[in-house]
Amino acid sequence: MTFIEILSTIGIFMGALMILVFIHELGHFLAAKLFGMRVERFSVGFPPRVWGFKKGDTDYCIGATPLGGYVKIAGMVDESMDNEFLEQEPQPWEYRSKPVWQRMVVITAGVIFNMILAFVIFSGMIMTNGKLVVPVENIDGLYVPEESILHEIGFRNNDKIIGVNGEEVPYFNDLVSASALTSENLNYQIIRNGEEITIPVASSFLDSIQTRGFIDGTSIAPSIFSQIERGSPAAEAGLEVGDKVIAMNGEKVTTWLAFFHIVGNNEEGVPIDLTIDRGGETLSFSITPNEDNKIGVGGPQTYQFGTRIEYGIFESIAAGWEETADQTTGIIQGFARMIKGDISVRQNLGGPIAIAEMTKQATDSNGWIGFWTITALLSITLAIMNILPIPALDGGHLVFLIYEGITRKEPTEKVRIIAQNIGFFVLVTLMIFVVFNDVIKLF
Repeated sequence: MTFIEILSTIGIFMGALMILVFIHELGHFLAAKLFGMRVERFSVGFPPRVWGFKKGDTDYCIGATPLGGYVKIAGMVDESMDNEFLEQEPQPWEYRSKPVWQRMVVITAGVIFNMILAFVIFSGMIMTNGKLVVPVENIDGLYVPEESILHEIGFRNNDKIIGVNGEEVPYFNDLVSASALTSENLNYQIIRNGEEITIPVASSFLDSIQTRGFIDGTSIAPSIFSQIERGSPAAEAGLEVGDKVIAMNGEKVTTWLAFFHIVGNNEEGVPIDLTIDRGGETLSFSITPNEDNKIGVGGPQTYQFGTRIEYGIFESIAAGWEETADQTTGIIQGFARMIKGDISVRQNLGGPIAIAEMTKQATDSNGWIGFWTITALLSITLAIMNILPIPALDGGHLVFLIYEGITRKEPTEKVRIIAQNIGFFVLVTLMIFVVFNDVIKLF
């Protein structure tokens, strides 16, 4: 990776992170102001303070450490460990003087705003770009190389997937949704030689798909030519754009991946017999690949064999809600699988380096659509992480408030400070682990 690429990766990641942090802290800020609490500081980034301005009672600033942010609310014991105010009587504008339910709203507002952000992003993208789906009925069958994870699981060539977890689905997208892939007992329903079969998937498969892939566009793309290179063996033989390969050397072929593998593994100088479907007419060709073992054709893109569904405003809102719910379910189930030991924490938990690289790749591959998709996913992840019952996180504060609401008394100052210190230690330890893990996987 060049220096420019490194700067680009950092810049894109920081842009996404600053959006997430700002929205999260804005939730706390607006909720606090709604209930008449005095906000002393609204900071994007951690100290030291590098720039800002003061308006009213609040210092709006940017910190030098851009890995988070905070809103300092008067009368609240937070990560700053400022507790001098506890020696004085509660003031009407302080956090501690407000009813428990109002403090709960303030504490959870950051998480709620992160979820709203993800929902708005998904709804906005669907409204402006529609949704590209591949109907299951358009998929002739899978190509399953023997060395692939699909083969290990139990799939075979020309299997036609019709459902997941016992339910038939209309679109391929549903077969690989976040909630489906992370479900407890993942299984697929397929048609093989006219018979319906259920294939169970071991829980450990998630550890492998990051490096070995799973069912994606290349597995299901039909063997249709989208381009023919001028002067290539394919052009000289008379192949045309739109031709569909149905057999090679007498063997049935349904996917572009199968065609690509057969051509790539062909012996040098040996011709390949192609059976082509051209507008309902069956044609035969014999083609010898060039010295690079290519015949000069291009395969279809997803948009060429998929269907783009356009949505109105209200339909986009409903679809955005469904996407947010699916991704949230998938992330929660993924965390649960890691905690139970079903999948590797080291393989599946990423830190800032991994997230930065993932954000850059998504942006490079799909432009702003990729950037906003990753931003939405990170927003959901940030919300889920923050609501965990760990002191120093929003979820830790919420646990204390629930305790206070039930017992009608606050935890002692000593208990809260000890809990904050423990929570801070846990977070620092986790950060060190994920960064170290990122570096190990990177090199």
